[in-house]
Amino acid sequence: MPELRKDPVTSRWVIISTERGKRPSDFAQEPPRPRSGFCPFCPGNEEKTPPEILAYRPNGGPPNGAGWNLRVVANKFPALQIEGELNRQGEGIYDKMSGIGAHEVIIETPEHEASLATLPEERLEDVLWAFRDRMVDLKRDPRFQYILVFKNHGEAAGASLEHPHCQLIATPIVPKQVREEVEGAREYFRYKERCVYCDMVRQERQEKTRLITENEHFVAFAPFASRFPFEICLLPKIHDPAFEDAQKQEYVSLAKVLRETLRRMNRVLANPPYNFILHNSPLRESDPLHYHWHFEIMPKLTRVAGFEWGSGFYINPTPPEEAAAHLRQAEP
Repeated sequence: MPELRKDPVTSRWVIISTERGKRPSDFAQEPPRPRSGFCPFCPGNEEKTPPEILAYRPNGGPPNGAGWNLRVVANKFPALQIEGELNRQGEGIYDKMSGIGAHEVIIETPEHEASLATLPEERLEDVLWAFRDRMVDLKRDPRFQYILVFKNHGEAAGASLEHPHCQLIATPIVPKQVREEVEGAREYFRYKERCVYCDMVRQERQEKTRLITENEHFVAFAPFASRFPFEICLLPKIHDPAFEDAQKQEYVSLAKVLRETLRRMNRVLANPPYNFILHNSPLRESDPLHYHWHFEIMPKLTRVAGFEWGSGFYINPTPPEEAAAHLRQAEP
């Protein structure tokens, strides 16, 4: 029988459609369309991208040239522009402001055919450090209220280029979905004087039915109210509101568990397209006791359609307990 499940943070309800009961093999994937042979992110094409904002070159060398392990550049077609001043205006009952922000691309590796799941752990650490370094720099800008890091892997997940890359967008407001998480976590803390995310970590480690993997510092599990089949949440075990404040050993540990989780997912779902999102505390939050940064990993296996758009409900055809069992049993 189908179940309605409530997310403990946002109070969002989802439908776990157990009668549809889809297994990994039931999710057919469309073959990728052929792409252009030219890639602006590949080594030798550095002049085809905007100038570097950040680069890791193990042997040194001039910027915007060869010899890099990772590069960060401005998005050539930014959603928001960094130049200018915030200009808030009213237009009758409507509000608007100038489109100020930062939109950057983290080119994860010079290897066109690589992925986060196949990179050596040291290179995946570089990617995490790049997230941290850019956050630390951008949060100094008083115009920005939030920094979102995300990855679209595969055409079906929204990637326009095959070369491995993530994106970062700094916004002058806190996005609605993040605000719902922050407010939900704050309300839980007011009622119970505990962090809801810390409680989730404890419960998932105790029950183990939705647990996928863990190590010294992190835990990966299928959320109780998963919106999508094989959705994964990755959380620090200790309370930590700000990703950029993590210690070196935590980034080492995070690289290990993230790589293992993605490899399990790829093995079970045959290298699916996916999105991953880093949800962090808003930059100007004064009370960080209730919020807990985390990764959300969402394989692109189903489509959001009319019912979801019209109701706000999501229909998940794979119970998270079954998804976690498949991922737990897979070879990383």
